[in-house]
Amino acid sequence: MEVEAFDELDGILDDLRTRYDETPQWEFCEGFMAALVCSRRAIPVDEYLTALLGIPAPGEAEDADEGSFSSEEQRQRFLILWQQRWVEVSAALDAEVESLEDDNCYHPEVMDIRGAVAEMIPEEQAAFKGEALPAFAQVWALGFMFAVEYWPDDWQAPRDKDAAKWLDGALQAIVAMTEDDSAPPEISPLSEDGAPSTSIARLNAFGEAIWAVYDLRELWRSLGPRVETVRAVATPGRNDVCYCGSGKKYKKCHGAG
Repeated sequence: MEVEAFDELDGILDDLRTRYDETPQWEFCEGFMAALVCSRRAIPVDEYLTALLGIPAPGEAEDADEGSFSSEEQRQRFLILWQQRWVEVSAALDAEVESLEDDNCYHPEVMDIRGAVAEMIPEEQAAFKGEALPAFAQVWALGFMFAVEYWPDDWQAPRDKDAAKWLDGALQAIVAMTEDDSAPPEISPLSEDGAPSTSIARLNAFGEAIWAVYDLRELWRSLGPRVETVRAVATPGRNDVCYCGSGKKYKKCHGAG
């Protein structure tokens, strides 16, 4: 996607935020999308719009505390742009890559807020004094884990011990990115000559998190859709008491006819 497309997405999110102040930034949405792409179950659009943007599902009454698009045209435009990015992320995660430097590798759209503030003039920096700025890729990781925690049943550990260990290790790599980078800044993650804003350890952890996303994509694809356990319920005998609690014999209650 071109920069203009991401700017358009940011504009739609800004507009949504005027009606629903919990509307996230795109970096959070980017992480959320990556989790959806990796998810074992295909999450329906209306279901994830409710989770991410607070948009009520069709047919549900809107609430003052819920999000809403300004029009159907805005909703469709958001979904068109969303789908474009979805295709890119899916293609990247399905590509065979050997290095994070590969052009075909998944490169999340993340911000370096600390670096941007570090390059501001002192007067502009003053506006951020005392404010807790997110670490590099922290918001992306929070978006990813939000989706995992929102649909816990879809991220249950598989019975196979090796697969369960694989899942846990991958998720832990992403969870690590949700934490702060408290080490001294040593490098600019997005620019060769930018102001140092990120520790080298953080940058290495980011690389591990990207590989973890690949692992999660491969894990669920190899296991296939989750199979629900069907529990058989014994049918009462005709002269047994009916299961409904009526006190009647089954043959004269739910077993009649």
